[in-house]
Amino acid sequence: MAGFGQTVPDFEDLLPAMAEKLGGEGLMRELCNGFKLLMDKDKGVITVESLKMNAAMLGLQDLRDDELVSMVREGDLDGDGALNEMEFCVLMFRLSPGLMEESQLLLQQILEDELSAAGF
Repeated sequence: MAGFGQTVPDFEDLLPAMAEKLGGEGLMRELCNGFKLLMDKDKGVITVESLKMNAAMLGLQDLRDDELVSMVREGDLDGDGALNEMEFCVLMFRLSPGLMEESQLLLQQILEDELSAAGF
């Protein structure tokens, strides 16, 4: 499977700034809104076809069909050829190096606090 970063032009990672401004719940609400914009309204999932129809909203109107297929395939965890809301949100987090780094630092701090509280 081709990596997502290999098929899409460079983009500015705005998720960390959104998370800081909106908080966790606000960020998830915005991701859900993004999912609803891109999904096939009849099927309730993001398909290659619905992504192609809405690609211009994302500035991705120049992507080839095989690149759109790769984008969906990258996030398709259950192998049904489409992205449900959970798969879309997971994909957005995976593609955000800033959020992944912040999550790792937060986890490290929590573990250190827990170890310290336990006397280690």
